[in-house]
Amino acid sequence: MADDSEDDLRAEAEAERIAEALVFASAQPVSEGFIADRLPRALNVRAIMLRLKEQYAHRGVNLVQVDDAWAFRTAADLSFVIRRDENEAKKLSRAALEVLAIIAYHQPVTRAEIEDIRGVQTSRGTLDVLMEAGWVRFRGRRRTPGRPVTLGTTRDFLDHFGLEELRDLPGLEELKGAGLLSGRIPANFNVPSPTMNEELTEDEDPITQLDLEELGLLAPGGASED
Repeated sequence: MADDSEDDLRAEAEAERIAEALVFASAQPVSEGFIADRLPRALNVRAIMLRLKEQYAHRGVNLVQVDDAWAFRTAADLSFVIRRDENEAKKLSRAALEVLAIIAYHQPVTRAEIEDIRGVQTSRGTLDVLMEAGWVRFRGRRRTPGRPVTLGTTRDFLDHFGLEELRDLPGLEELKGAGLLSGRIPANFNVPSPTMNEELTEDEDPITQLDLEELGLLAPGGASED
Protein backbone atom coordinates (compact mmCIF):
# COMPACT_ATOMS: atom_id res chain seq x y z
CA MET A 1 0.00 0.00 0.00
CA ALA A 2 2.85 2.36 0.84
CA ASP A 3 4.43 1.69 -2.55
CA ASP A 4 1.14 2.47 -4.30
CA SER A 5 0.87 5.75 -2.41
CA GLU A 6 4.41 6.73 -3.37
CA ASP A 7 3.71 5.83 -7.00
CA ASP A 8 0.60 8.02 -6.97
CA LEU A 9 2.56 10.96 -5.53
CA ARG A 10 5.29 10.55 -8.14
CA ALA A 11 2.68 10.35 -10.91
CA GLU A 12 0.97 13.53 -9.71
CA ALA A 13 4.29 15.37 -9.40
CA GLU A 14 5.24 14.34 -12.92
CA ALA A 15 1.80 15.37 -14.18
CA GLU A 16 2.29 18.82 -12.61
CA ARG A 17 5.64 19.19 -14.38
CA ILE A 18 4.11 18.19 -17.72
CA ALA A 19 1.16 20.55 -17.29
CA GLU A 20 3.48 23.38 -16.27
CA ALA A 21 5.67 22.81 -19.34
CA LEU A 22 2.71 22.69 -21.72
CA VAL A 23 1.31 26.00 -20.49
CA PHE A 24 4.73 27.66 -20.37
CA ALA A 25 5.50 26.67 -23.96
CA SER A 26 2.27 28.11 -25.36
CA ALA A 27 1.63 31.77 -26.18
CA GLN A 28 -2.11 31.08 -26.00
CA PRO A 29 -4.18 29.69 -23.11
CA VAL A 30 -4.02 25.89 -23.03
CA SER A 31 -7.25 23.94 -22.53
CA GLU A 32 -7.63 21.33 -19.81
CA GLY A 33 -8.57 18.81 -22.50
CA PHE A 34 -5.29 19.43 -24.32
CA ILE A 35 -3.37 18.90 -21.07
CA ALA A 36 -5.34 15.76 -20.15
CA ASP A 37 -4.57 14.18 -23.53
CA ARG A 38 -0.86 14.51 -22.81
CA LEU A 39 -0.70 13.21 -19.26
CA PRO A 40 0.61 9.66 -18.80
CA ARG A 41 -2.45 8.50 -16.87
CA ALA A 42 -5.97 9.58 -16.00
CA LEU A 43 -5.64 12.32 -13.39
CA ASN A 44 -7.76 15.23 -12.16
CA VAL A 45 -6.46 18.00 -14.41
CA ARG A 46 -8.44 20.74 -12.66
CA ALA A 47 -6.95 19.75 -9.29
CA ILE A 48 -3.44 19.72 -10.78
CA MET A 49 -3.89 23.18 -12.28
CA LEU A 50 -5.32 24.61 -9.07
CA ARG A 51 -2.27 23.35 -7.16
CA LEU A 52 0.02 24.96 -9.71
CA LYS A 53 -2.01 28.16 -9.53
CA GLU A 54 -1.46 28.28 -5.77
CA GLN A 55 2.28 27.68 -6.20
CA TYR A 56 2.55 30.64 -8.57
CA ALA A 57 0.19 32.93 -6.64
CA HIS A 58 2.96 35.10 -5.13
CA ARG A 59 5.51 34.99 -7.94
CA GLY A 60 6.30 37.46 -10.70
CA VAL A 61 4.18 35.42 -13.08
CA ASN A 62 0.84 33.90 -12.15
CA LEU A 63 -0.97 30.89 -13.55
CA VAL A 64 -4.40 32.20 -14.50
CA GLN A 65 -7.57 30.46 -15.60
CA VAL A 66 -9.21 31.65 -18.81
CA ASP A 67 -12.54 29.91 -19.27
CA ASP A 68 -11.55 26.20 -19.41
CA ALA A 69 -7.93 26.97 -20.25
CA TRP A 70 -4.78 28.13 -18.44
CA ALA A 71 -1.99 30.61 -19.15
CA PHE A 72 1.00 32.21 -17.47
CA ARG A 73 0.66 35.97 -17.13
CA THR A 74 2.66 38.74 -15.46
CA ALA A 75 1.45 39.39 -11.90
CA ALA A 76 -1.05 42.25 -12.00
CA ASP A 77 0.92 44.40 -9.56
CA LEU A 78 4.02 44.16 -11.78
CA SER A 79 2.36 44.91 -15.11
CA PHE A 80 3.68 48.49 -15.03
CA VAL A 81 7.23 47.12 -15.33
CA ILE A 82 6.39 45.38 -18.59
CA ARG A 83 4.22 48.13 -20.07
CA ARG A 84 6.86 50.78 -19.45
CA ASP A 85 8.98 49.28 -22.23
CA GLU A 86 6.13 48.41 -24.59
CA ASN A 87 4.78 50.56 -27.36
CA GLU A 88 1.37 51.88 -26.43
CA ALA A 89 -1.28 49.65 -27.93
CA LYS A 90 -3.71 51.18 -30.39
CA LYS A 91 -6.71 52.40 -28.45
CA LEU A 92 -10.20 51.37 -29.46
CA SER A 93 -12.58 54.08 -30.56
CA ARG A 94 -15.57 54.89 -28.38
CA ALA A 95 -17.81 53.17 -30.93
CA ALA A 96 -15.69 50.00 -30.85
CA LEU A 97 -15.73 49.96 -27.04
CA GLU A 98 -19.51 50.33 -27.02
CA VAL A 99 -19.97 47.54 -29.54
CA LEU A 100 -17.55 45.26 -27.67
CA ALA A 101 -19.39 45.85 -24.40
CA ILE A 102 -22.77 45.13 -25.99
CA ILE A 103 -21.50 41.90 -27.54
CA ALA A 104 -19.91 40.81 -24.25
CA TYR A 105 -23.04 41.36 -22.18
CA HIS A 106 -25.74 40.48 -24.71
CA GLN A 107 -24.19 37.58 -26.67
CA PRO A 108 -25.35 35.94 -28.79
CA VAL A 109 -26.35 39.20 -30.46
CA THR A 110 -26.87 40.33 -34.06
CA ARG A 111 -25.66 43.52 -35.70
CA ALA A 112 -29.24 44.83 -35.87
CA GLU A 113 -29.68 44.20 -32.13
CA ILE A 114 -26.43 46.06 -31.43
CA GLU A 115 -27.72 49.01 -33.44
CA ASP A 116 -31.05 48.94 -31.58
CA ILE A 117 -29.20 49.14 -28.25
CA ARG A 118 -26.79 51.89 -29.39
CA GLY A 119 -29.39 53.84 -31.34
CA VAL A 120 -26.99 54.34 -34.26
CA GLN A 121 -25.70 52.28 -37.16
CA THR A 122 -22.62 50.12 -36.62
CA SER A 123 -20.05 50.28 -39.40
CA ARG A 124 -18.43 47.12 -40.74
CA GLY A 125 -15.09 48.75 -39.94
CA THR A 126 -15.89 48.78 -36.23
CA LEU A 127 -16.65 45.07 -36.24
CA ASP A 128 -13.56 44.40 -38.35
CA VAL A 129 -11.35 46.05 -35.71
CA LEU A 130 -12.80 43.79 -33.00
CA MET A 131 -12.46 40.73 -35.23
CA GLU A 132 -8.85 41.54 -36.07
CA ALA A 133 -8.07 41.96 -32.38
CA GLY A 134 -9.39 38.42 -31.90
CA TRP A 135 -11.94 39.48 -29.29
CA VAL A 136 -15.15 38.92 -31.28
CA ARG A 137 -16.24 35.97 -33.42
CA PHE A 138 -19.14 34.87 -35.55
CA ARG A 139 -21.15 32.34 -33.52
CA GLY A 140 -23.89 31.20 -35.89
CA ARG A 141 -26.98 32.38 -37.73
CA ARG A 142 -30.24 33.31 -36.01
CA ARG A 143 -33.27 31.26 -37.03
CA THR A 144 -35.25 34.34 -38.01
CA PRO A 145 -36.07 35.95 -41.38
CA GLY A 146 -32.84 36.93 -43.12
CA ARG A 147 -30.84 34.55 -40.91
CA PRO A 148 -28.66 37.30 -39.39
CA VAL A 149 -25.21 36.35 -38.10
CA THR A 150 -24.85 36.18 -34.32
CA LEU A 151 -21.76 37.53 -32.57
CA GLY A 152 -19.97 36.57 -29.37
CA THR A 153 -16.67 37.10 -27.58
CA THR A 154 -13.65 34.81 -27.71
CA ARG A 155 -11.24 33.22 -25.27
CA ASP A 156 -8.70 35.89 -26.29
CA PHE A 157 -11.18 38.51 -25.06
CA LEU A 158 -11.25 36.89 -21.63
CA ASP A 159 -7.47 36.55 -21.62
CA HIS A 160 -6.80 40.16 -22.62
CA PHE A 161 -9.13 41.61 -20.00
CA GLY A 162 -8.00 39.26 -17.23
CA LEU A 163 -11.30 37.39 -16.88
CA GLU A 164 -11.58 33.73 -16.00
CA GLU A 165 -15.09 33.54 -17.45
CA LEU A 166 -17.89 35.80 -18.62
CA ARG A 167 -19.57 35.90 -15.23
CA ASP A 168 -16.51 37.88 -14.04
CA LEU A 169 -17.58 40.85 -16.16
CA PRO A 170 -18.29 43.85 -13.90
CA GLY A 171 -21.85 44.42 -12.74
CA LEU A 172 -23.85 47.66 -12.60
CA GLU A 173 -22.38 48.94 -9.33
CA GLU A 174 -18.81 48.19 -10.46
CA LEU A 175 -19.37 50.01 -13.75
CA LYS A 176 -20.78 53.03 -11.92
CA GLY A 177 -17.90 52.99 -9.42
CA ALA A 178 -15.38 52.99 -12.26
CA GLY A 179 -17.08 56.01 -13.81
CA LEU A 180 -18.11 54.06 -16.90
CA LEU A 181 -21.78 54.88 -16.36
CA SER A 182 -22.34 58.58 -15.91
CA GLY A 183 -25.25 60.96 -16.07
CA ARG A 184 -28.82 59.96 -15.35
CA ILE A 185 -29.38 56.22 -15.55
CA PRO A 186 -32.93 55.12 -16.48
CA ALA A 187 -34.84 53.51 -13.61
CA ASN A 188 -35.27 50.25 -15.53
CA PHE A 189 -31.63 50.10 -16.67
CA ASN A 190 -29.86 46.84 -15.93
CA VAL A 191 -26.69 45.03 -16.89
CA PRO A 192 -27.63 41.66 -18.45
CA SER A 193 -25.95 38.42 -17.51
CA PRO A 194 -24.05 37.11 -20.56
CA THR A 195 -24.61 33.59 -21.84
CA MET A 196 -21.95 31.31 -20.33
CA ASN A 197 -22.34 28.44 -22.81
CA GLU A 198 -20.26 28.66 -26.00
CA GLU A 199 -22.57 26.13 -27.66
CA LEU A 200 -25.18 27.43 -30.09
CA THR A 201 -28.55 28.32 -28.59
CA GLU A 202 -31.83 26.81 -29.77
CA ASP A 203 -32.44 29.71 -32.16
CA GLU A 204 -28.98 29.57 -33.78
CA ASP A 205 -27.75 27.50 -36.72
CA PRO A 206 -24.04 26.73 -37.21
CA ILE A 207 -21.92 28.75 -39.63
CA THR A 208 -21.35 26.81 -42.87
CA GLN A 209 -18.66 27.10 -45.56
CA LEU A 210 -21.20 28.90 -47.76
CA ASP A 211 -21.82 31.38 -44.94
CA LEU A 212 -18.08 32.03 -44.61
CA GLU A 213 -17.84 32.69 -48.35
CA GLU A 214 -20.82 35.03 -48.15
CA LEU A 215 -19.21 36.90 -45.23
CA GLY A 216 -15.94 37.21 -47.12
CA LEU A 217 -14.02 35.02 -44.67
CA LEU A 218 -13.41 32.22 -47.16
CA ALA A 219 -12.68 32.40 -50.86
CA PRO A 220 -15.07 30.46 -53.14
CA GLY A 221 -14.10 26.81 -53.23
CA GLY A 222 -13.01 26.69 -49.58
CA ALA A 223 -9.59 28.35 -49.79
CA SER A 224 -8.85 30.93 -47.12
CA GLU A 225 -8.24 34.46 -48.37
CA ASP A 226 -4.73 35.87 -47.89
